[in-house]
Amino acid sequence: MGANTSIVDDINTPQIHQLYTKFMRECPSGLLSLYEFKTLLDLHHMDAQAETYVDRVFQTFDSNKDGFIDFLEFIAAINLVIRGKIDQKLKWYFKLYDADGNGCIDKKELSNIFKAVQAINGHTNMTPEEFTNMVFQKIDVNNDGELTLEEFVNGVESDKNLLELISKSFDLSNVLKIIQSGRRHSV
Repeated sequence: MGANTSIVDDINTPQIHQLYTKFMRECPSGLLSLYEFKTLLDLHHMDAQAETYVDRVFQTFDSNKDGFIDFLEFIAAINLVIRGKIDQKLKWYFKLYDADGNGCIDKKELSNIFKAVQAINGHTNMTPEEFTNMVFQKIDVNNDGELTLEEFVNGVESDKNLLELISKSFDLSNVLKIIQSGRRHSV
């Protein structure tokens, strides 16, 4: 309960009530499924890379791993993405990139997630391979081809340009603003 209390403390009571009303309007069961998540954000019929990214975002928001995002997980996601401190966001990004959950990010995982983000957000001026190689060059301090959580957080925090690039490339605030506004697209 202690971790959940801090989430609620950051958002005032009228905001919680408003968010709860919108959440229940979109998810009368009180649980947001992956399908409803994709429908809410108009993210059906994407290529495989984009589907993978959306699935990973959903899985990281589903903190109890029951296959649904409940209201508390929803509030935690909003709080993290919109109000979270940079180290909290970096830890969340790390969890998002670590597709196999082994506690390290390898080049393939980072490249795949970057490809998926490009599929959703459009192209950037960097290929996934260029992005991945640049990140590993800058922050893989022991050159083992894997990034630990500590290497990732410390490396990104100490490099202003990399921090800005990662923050912009993987920013989910627009996704959560769509959820907050209750805007639903047709399938």
